[in-house]
Amino acid sequence: MPLKSYTHEVVTLWYRAPEVLLGSKIYSTGVDIWSVGCILFELAHRKPLFYGESEIGQIFKIFKCLGTPNDDLWQGSLDLPEMKASFPKWRVNGNENLVKLCTNFEGFPEAIDLLTQMMQLEPSKRITVKGALAHPFFKEFHNNQN
Repeated sequence: MPLKSYTHEVVTLWYRAPEVLLGSKIYSTGVDIWSVGCILFELAHRKPLFYGESEIGQIFKIFKCLGTPNDDLWQGSLDLPEMKASFPKWRVNGNENLVKLCTNFEGFPEAIDLLTQMMQLEPSKRITVKGALAHPFFKEFHNNQN
């Protein structure tokens, strides 16, 4: 699929992927997967996952939960136009912070797994649309398709 150029206002702030917030001009389906992950969380918890009041507030909420990117966490992130060396350096232990927020997913490990695969900082590490549709979270749906 060809990549498209876009503006930073392509998605509502609360569902905007970190690469968009950091000024990337390349559009991929990873942006959409991020948004779907935000909506999945919000549907289950009746509140947004990340709800900043500004673009900088939004990116800081994301980084506080998932970690401030570096080249180990997200290769190429330091080269994005809006990525600043002065950003706070939040360090996290894997998906631990995200999983802690998923109180309504307790007992539903498939939901937590799908969400954590959707909410990867590095776009290329996010689950694909095809992978998400085939994910065990949708097992019951797949069983009822016949």
